[in-house]
Amino acid sequence: QVQLVESGGGSVQAGESLRLSCVASYASSGYTDGAYCTGWFRQVPGKSREVVATIYTGDSTTYYADSVKGRFTISQDKAKNTLYLQMTSLKLEDTAMYYCTARTASSNHCNTYDLWYNYWGQGTQVTVSS
Repeated sequence: QVQLVESGGGSVQAGESLRLSCVASYASSGYTDGAYCTGWFRQVPGKSREVVATIYTGDSTTYYADSVKGRFTISQDKAKNTLYLQMTSLKLEDTAMYYCTARTASSNHCNTYDLWYNYWGQGTQVTVSS
């Protein structure tokens, strides 16, 4: 069982930056006993959840949605069991609820389909204004 807790959301102006954090708590044997696909999705009201970025904990292979490439960076700190999303040059269209997610995986080709993931945080709101 994995519990994920996000933080770092807030209200910023376009062009500014934010860093989201997601702390993972592992109820069983621990983070390093197996690799995970973990990442960030986002959702706005009335729309489906979309992938933002993923990272494979085994070898740090990353994936980014085209809409955030060059602006967002996903990273992990295994010692702290923490996932990060550094967001720069924020745009109005980045406004959404951001969710941290994870699933055990044996491949570094992390799925970009939200229903494939089985652990989710409660979400943190990011609001970008002009």
